[in-house]
Amino acid sequence: MAKPRGGGLLDLERHFAFYGAYHSNPVNVFIHVLFVWPIFLTAVMLVHLTAPFPHAAAAGAAVYGTFYLFLDRRSGALAALLCFLCWAASGALASRLGYSAGWKFVLVAQLFCWTMQFIGHGVFEKRAPALFDNLVQAFLMAPFFVLLEVLHKFVGYEPYPGFHAKVSKMIDAARKEWEETKAKKMS
Repeated sequence: MAKPRGGGLLDLERHFAFYGAYHSNPVNVFIHVLFVWPIFLTAVMLVHLTAPFPHAAAAGAAVYGTFYLFLDRRSGALAALLCFLCWAASGALASRLGYSAGWKFVLVAQLFCWTMQFIGHGVFEKRAPALFDNLVQAFLMAPFFVLLEVLHKFVGYEPYPGFHAKVSKMIDAARKEWEETKAKKMS
C-alpha cells in the first residue's frame, strides 16, 4: 500500500488537489478525459518530427512515465505504459505520415483538442485552466490526473486508502478560496 508522501515534487496529494480545483465540473472532466492523452500523443509526435536528436521523444515520454511511477507505483506503472504506447504510436504515425503531413496532423489535432479543453473550462467549469496559474504543473499532471479520475470512477482505485476523501477536502478548500477571491474582485 502506497503511503502519502511529504511535500515537494512528489506530493501527489498537492498535485492532484491543485489540478482538481480547476476540474470540478463533470462535463469538463469528461472533456479532459477524452482529449488530454491525444494532446500528449500528438505533442510526442511533434517531437518525433522536429527533434534535433533521434531519441528526444523517447526521453520526453520516459520523463513523464518515470515521474508518474514515483508519484504512485501502481497507477504510475499504468501511466508509464500509456506514455510508452503514446511514444510508440506517435513514432509509427510520424514515420508513416512523414514531416509534411505529420505536422499538419499534429496541428489539427492540437487545435481541436485544446479548443475542446478551453470550451470545457469556459462553458462548463467557468474557470480559467490550471495552466494559467502553473504551466509546468498543469502540463505535467494533466495526463496522470485524468488517468486517476478514470481509475477511481470505474474501479474505485486510490493510491492509498482515504486518498480521494483527503484530496476532495483540499480541492473544496481551494475552490472556496478561489470563489471568495473572485467575489472580492467583482465587488
